[in-house]
Amino acid sequence: MIDPEELRTRARDLLEGGQVRAVIGYRRGTRGWAAEPVVITRSEEAQDLVWDPSCVHNLALYLVQDRRRRGVLRGPPDRPIGILAKGCDARAIVVLMQENYVQRDEVYIIGLSCESSGMLDERKLAGAAEGIDPQDLEAVDFEGDAFVLSSRHQQWRLPAAGVMAERCLECRNPCPKVHDTLLGKEPREQERRGQALTPAMSDPFAELQRFEQTADSVEARWDFWSRQFDRCIRCFACRSVCPMCYCEECMVDSISFVVTPDTTAQEKANRLRWIERSASRSDNIGYHLTRALHLAGRCIDCGECERVCPVRIPLRLLNTKMERESRERFGYEPGASVEVAALLSSFRDDDPNDFIR
Repeated sequence: MIDPEELRTRARDLLEGGQVRAVIGYRRGTRGWAAEPVVITRSEEAQDLVWDPSCVHNLALYLVQDRRRRGVLRGPPDRPIGILAKGCDARAIVVLMQENYVQRDEVYIIGLSCESSGMLDERKLAGAAEGIDPQDLEAVDFEGDAFVLSSRHQQWRLPAAGVMAERCLECRNPCPKVHDTLLGKEPREQERRGQALTPAMSDPFAELQRFEQTADSVEARWDFWSRQFDRCIRCFACRSVCPMCYCEECMVDSISFVVTPDTTAQEKANRLRWIERSASRSDNIGYHLTRALHLAGRCIDCGECERVCPVRIPLRLLNTKMERESRERFGYEPGASVEVAALLSSFRDDDPNDFIR
């Protein structure tokens, strides 16, 4: 993997030279082994930056937060903001640029090639090997086709296929296509054609294919998702962590409805609601399916929604289904190029569904 010192040097040079006003990256968290997002503004803080298989967060989310902060300040940035970007992070940044939410000259992308490795799924660690307590881990690394986990008194070497995040196992583009600086190696030609990057990695959409083979009828799939949505507690963690959910007013909120001392109970009861906030099956289905449709042609499969779900709903299955449809029916890859128009804002004469013309 990339030498973290190379990353720190690059970030330090950018800050010292005044090329960026800040760098969004990762630092060692309070749990010892796991990284956490950080925004550094001084060159000496670059020493805190880390890069290892615990850097799971999609940092594109913090571009959205930076845009909102700048909106409050009511002034354009004097310099771009630097950001570390894995392949999936870079695709999310491209989508934000395609939708003109972020401009290309506002961001300095430090691309990080995953180099045939991937990120660790902490939930898979449970039961992966005897004696592993994630709270006791001090370091995690990737060697060959295995993760090496170290505590103060012991070390484990675990096959990557068993503990790597599913989105990494199915990753098609581990190297950022859009970047200003690239650290690490670009994939070889045979890897760019879609072959597995390591023996641990599977075919694209492998998990979705396994699900469709298991639930091979409409009834079986509806029964599966009904049970999943029944467990949803509507915490909106999936919405909060997604960089594509940047709407100022969401369909599930009523922030435009101003309640004053003169507002009557009838006015409150009759306010416009697309979806209630209650965690009932019908409202949960409306929320998750509408959100999945809003992500059609936009979701870049970072897997953050599923990672943060406290009840472990397999939300990634919904989003990868939409991603596969956009690829197979329209030949569209979300986040592939800034110059390509977004899926739902473009039209070709050879698009399917003649009835809409």
